[in-house]
Amino acid sequence: MFMRVDKLQAELPAPKRADPNAAAALQELLGGKYGEMSTLGNYMFQSFNFRSKSKLRPFYSLVASITAEELGHVELVSNGVAMLNNGPDHDADVGPGGDISGAPFEVMKDIRSFASFASHGGGAVPVNSNSMSWNADMVTTTGNVIFDLLHNFHLECGARLHKLRVYETLSDPTGREVCGYLLVRGSVHAHAYALALKQITGVELEKFLPTPNIPLGNIPECQKYLQEGSHRRLYTWSPNDYKEIAGIWGNGEQALPGDPPGELTVVDGMPEGGKIHQLSGIPSAFSPDYAPEEMMEIAQKLYKASR
Repeated sequence: MFMRVDKLQAELPAPKRADPNAAAALQELLGGKYGEMSTLGNYMFQSFNFRSKSKLRPFYSLVASITAEELGHVELVSNGVAMLNNGPDHDADVGPGGDISGAPFEVMKDIRSFASFASHGGGAVPVNSNSMSWNADMVTTTGNVIFDLLHNFHLECGARLHKLRVYETLSDPTGREVCGYLLVRGSVHAHAYALALKQITGVELEKFLPTPNIPLGNIPECQKYLQEGSHRRLYTWSPNDYKEIAGIWGNGEQALPGDPPGELTVVDGMPEGGKIHQLSGIPSAFSPDYAPEEMMEIAQKLYKASR
């Protein structure tokens, strides 16, 4: 089962302006070939279908714990997309609705992904940067632990290249922070799968790393995560379970060359995380409605009744 915490895995800075085309670029990290929907779908169903869990417990625990992190990555990217679509934070919903006959969203007709506004109100959905739907054909679960781990290693290496290319197209701090955090954590996952394959086959696959060769020290948004040691940590995402990953991520194994040195460590639970930004209502876009006062009054009553 899963437990949900009302935080993001990383603190995202508020966007400087609404930039739907930047949001569309970030969508590639959600629903693209190597996006977070793909990594989540692969690891989740591999963990559900994993054979001989008791005999291969460290490898099962590795895939299962990374599954939980990937679910949080889907959440992180989705929030980044919505933030870029909607622009800077506001303390209150925008209102009243105003004159909708004056084409208040005329500029939206020229954005790359018009459906992100017309159908989704500026929210994120599992599509790529060109609004092509993510689909289950991107999920590989064979029942063969070596094949699946090798596929996961390939997926993480492709995802790192993915993230770098998106990073290089963005200038807004929100999107760049998403990319910086995921570049560090994707490096961890690629390293972890390489070490797992080393243990189960004897092949020193970590010598392939970093693949692609992306010097994280050159990316400003990666620095705080490197300094705090995020590149050396794997989380169990559980208070009591999946501790067996220490048999793979540990045992004196060291950080990748080029990253700050240190021994790999397993952390019980999850990172502290950061706040989830509030998206303001836009009555003229009927989000949540053209006249939301009544809805807000009902919401306040329900909130008070719950306390």
